Order: sequence, then structure tokens, then C-alpha cells
Amino acid sequence: MRLFLQQHPDGHDAPRFVQLMLQPDLLGGWELVRETGQIGGRSTVRREQFLDQASAVSALERSRDQQLKRGFQLTFAQGTGAPK
Repeated sequence: MRLFLQQHPDGHDAPRFVQLMLQPDLLGGWELVRETGQIGGRSTVRREQFLDQASAVSALERSRDQQLKRGFQLTFAQGTGAPK
């Protein structure tokens, strides 16, 4: 599952983005990958491990909701059961 959120730029700055990806790991758990930064610039990647898919999806939805409250807009969603 993958979500891409983007914030409109203020002034001359490049737009900011947040990408949330949910993927299975090699040990049967799940990993939430959060990438944030400016388009065309540096980005930061953080990874968080979960034992089951339900808790990983819940964390992804919480993160998405936080970013929507900060003014980001969902521009792309991919994957089975991707939250809208």
C-alpha cells in the first residue's frame, strides 16, 4: 500500500511531500516507511516495524490523518484496500 501526500508551496519554496508505504518484511511482520521532504530536494526516511498488518494499517491511517490536518492533500493512493 502506498500513499503520496503533497502540500502547496508558500512563496518560492518547493512543495513538501509525505510518502507512506506499507510492506511486508521477511519475518512475517509489517513495515511502515515514511518519507518526507521537499520535491527535488533532500528527504528523510523513517521505518517502523509491526507484528501484524492491522496495527500497521492503523498506524498508516493515523499518520495520514495527521498530515491531512497539517494541510497536505492526498494526491496518489495505490494498493489493495488503500484508505481514501
